[in-house]
Amino acid sequence: MENKIIIYHGSDHIIKNPIYGYGKKYNDYGLGFYTTEDCELAKEWAVSINKGGYANKYEFDLSDLKILNLSNYNVLHWITILLQNRFFEVKTDIASIGKDFLIKNYLLPYEKYDVIIGYRADDSYFQFAQSFLNNTISISRLEEALKLGNLGEQIVLKSEKAFNQLKYIDSIMADNKIYYQKREKRNEDARNDFLLSRRKKLSINDIFLNDLIRGDKKWFMLIMKIIY
Repeated sequence: MENKIIIYHGSDHIIKNPIYGYGKKYNDYGLGFYTTEDCELAKEWAVSINKGGYANKYEFDLSDLKILNLSNYNVLHWITILLQNRFFEVKTDIASIGKDFLIKNYLLPYEKYDVIIGYRADDSYFQFAQSFLNNTISISRLEEALKLGNLGEQIVLKSEKAFNQLKYIDSIMADNKIYYQKREKRNEDARNDFLLSRRKKLSINDIFLNDLIRGDKKWFMLIMKIIY
């Protein structure tokens, strides 16, 4: 990744000066400024069914920033960060035990970083994560699901230092009549592809959360081969 990149933040209003410490703390990676390198995606994220928005454009200098790129880790690290910030319905014993297990074994010190790069948990992605926590899909199926719908990665500014290295360029209008439909179709495609993948026959090597909790050495050997 180059030292200076162009990023976009989708919003229902123009944001020339993003404010550090402002926003919703229950987003995927906690409090931060959520952006993408894809202008079209930012436009989709900016609109609602009744209102248009803007893809706010910035130049971002990555020099001397501590960056956590979750593509260098496995899907269990990603879902564990979500568990810290998003609300999951913990309806079963396996989900409750599994949540504690994942936090104990896979939680990264993500709050120590200036920038986090990783999947965006749109509605579909979040449902996939919820299914894994409830032991209804395997790790390999979760990984497949995260590649569906081409929802892209988000770049999240977490520290004041990162905010200070952001320079506003422009704001590009997004028509909700166009981009809300695009966003809904992207989510629908991901859900449909996921339902099709769930109909595939399970493999003997499929590993569920319950298998990890049991700590069977056979499963740990398999998971090391699959996700590293």
